[in-house]
Amino acid sequence: MSEQPAPAPASETPLPADLARSLKRDGAGLVAAIVQQYDTNEVLMLGWMDDEALHRTLTSGRVTFYSRSRQEYWRKGDTSGHVQWVKSLALDCDGDALLVRVDQVGAACHTGTRTCFDGRDLDAVVGQAD
Repeated sequence: MSEQPAPAPASETPLPADLARSLKRDGAGLVAAIVQQYDTNEVLMLGWMDDEALHRTLTSGRVTFYSRSRQEYWRKGDTSGHVQWVKSLALDCDGDALLVRVDQVGAACHTGTRTCFDGRDLDAVVGQAD
């Protein structure tokens, strides 16, 4: 992921100034948002948010993303019914990723699976601590 911050001018963001200053956006002004089921810690999906999507998520109780391919906002569940109810949000230590803990209704993945990672395991050497 690009580490290039693309700070939005404080006058153009709907976010509180401290939060807006803390975000390290990519060149398109987006921050990765990892979505996790709040009560099982299951990782459900990854989406992207700009300041407006984050503001909508913080203030509505539902998760809104910014689609990089369609270049528009989308609120999870509006067409599928697979709503994500916000339980909490956190910003990571360097400001370039969000953790959105939700109560997921139905499938999180557009393919219809519970998570975007179902059945997509990769072979990897398993390490262990000494």
